[in-house]
Amino acid sequence: MGLNLHQVQLRISAVRPSQFQTGLPEILFCGRSNVGKSSMINCLLGRKALARTSEKPGKTATINYYEIDRKLYLVDLPGYGYARVSQAEKDKWARFMQAYFNFESDKRLAVSLVDLRHEPTDADLEMAGFLEQAGIPYWVVATKADKLSKTAAAQNFKNLEERYRALRPERLLMFSSKTKLGREALIDQMEAIAGEGEK
Repeated sequence: MGLNLHQVQLRISAVRPSQFQTGLPEILFCGRSNVGKSSMINCLLGRKALARTSEKPGKTATINYYEIDRKLYLVDLPGYGYARVSQAEKDKWARFMQAYFNFESDKRLAVSLVDLRHEPTDADLEMAGFLEQAGIPYWVVATKADKLSKTAAAQNFKNLEERYRALRPERLLMFSSKTKLGREALIDQMEAIAGEGEK
């Protein structure tokens, strides 16, 4: 069984709730702007430029649905916390996100990305709380691990474990798009969810 990662397509870049998709289990990816979401999705799917970084961070509020092997959606949510965005843009983002989370679809797992080089922001911690309230199981994945020494990465990861004490240890992961650290664990989870969807 497993997932055929060669069978991948961008199903839609939704800009309004009427374009939200149903019918397949979803793994959603959330994190602040420039945390490495696009790089992670490209790494997971073995592509160089399937997921593209916005030229205007925080401005492009689209929800991108990547269909994998007709068994699973990876849902790329727009990044949050971009400082130069106006309050009106932030409010628009919040309404769009609320509409997505209120929409009835098979949200199996959220991958909440944080930058391993820095302390999680208030927005990162709020996202974790929001996912808990929404009842969506989630992993916290610390990106850009290759940009730190092994000692610094281990120390920062230990700090993350303190900040996310409520999370089971296996749901906290270190990741690098460059070295592919953590990729296998996420692929295994994707395949498990796709398999559940076939039952």
